[in-house]
Amino acid sequence: MDISVVIPLYNEEESLPELAAWIKRVMEANHFSYEIIFISDGSTDRSWDIIEQLHQESACVKGIKFRRNYGKSPALYCGFKEAQGDVVITMDADLQDSPDEIPELYRMVKEEKFDLVSGYKQKRYDPLSKTLPTKLFNATARKVSGIGNLHDFNCGLKAYRRDVVKNIEVYGEMHRYIPYLAKQAGFSRIGEKVVQHQARKYGESKFMGWNRFVNGYLDLLTLWFLSTFGKKPMHVFGFLGSLMFFVGFVATVIIAIGKLLGRLWITDSPFFYVALTMMVIGTQFFLTGFLGDLISRSSQGRNDYQVEKMIGDKQ
Repeated sequence: MDISVVIPLYNEEESLPELAAWIKRVMEANHFSYEIIFISDGSTDRSWDIIEQLHQESACVKGIKFRRNYGKSPALYCGFKEAQGDVVITMDADLQDSPDEIPELYRMVKEEKFDLVSGYKQKRYDPLSKTLPTKLFNATARKVSGIGNLHDFNCGLKAYRRDVVKNIEVYGEMHRYIPYLAKQAGFSRIGEKVVQHQARKYGESKFMGWNRFVNGYLDLLTLWFLSTFGKKPMHVFGFLGSLMFFVGFVATVIIAIGKLLGRLWITDSPFFYVALTMMVIGTQFFLTGFLGDLISRSSQGRNDYQVEKMIGDKQ
């Protein structure tokens, strides 16, 4: 199969028939074999009914339905798991991403040998409350990730070699940093393509700009920390914990010497309690941080999502 189109969605009933028909026209015009995988992320409207109807009309349309809303990253994770195409295309379901971009994205992956091609919405039709946080977020992401050639990390329109999506783990809200995840997994050929951004045709945006920026910033710090220290957590936890314990221990020894020399009462000095607290916190920092990181990374339930229904190849 040439292409898998993975589309996470939440309450996009109006746009789904038009989007599916648009993708079909593009695929048939370019003679691509394809599948469309819709992931309904706990939608409360008729989105799933429409997906079932589209599947009845074409076996190329497949679907995954979550029992509740988990978020975009879990939806992409499950979509990537089911994808069978040589090239995997992701896009949003709100018609702001144009399926007409698919042939060129496919060509860049297959002929120019990119591992990942990210869309760049150079001209956007979003309100200022969404565009300004996006610019700040992208500038920070470029600096931290070291992928300086990407201008739009959060663009939903991306193309991947199948090996990429099968070898990265998208969880939490890490969909914003898939290029960074790909780079950390060893897929370094990451490109960018300027894509058309269309004004939203139906409904309203499901995401608020400043909230996305704050969450994205915290996720970026988490990803940077795990990618930098995930394989060597003792380098940071051990160092900080040992430093605090050592400073507290030295301070305690100095206070004890002063007591032996009769120059002060230990209980009268606040420095004794500060030193003792530093020793305790240093020990806890050394142990708790290290164990907590190991537990988080080895959790079997991190990507355990309740899928209510599936249509397509796997039932």
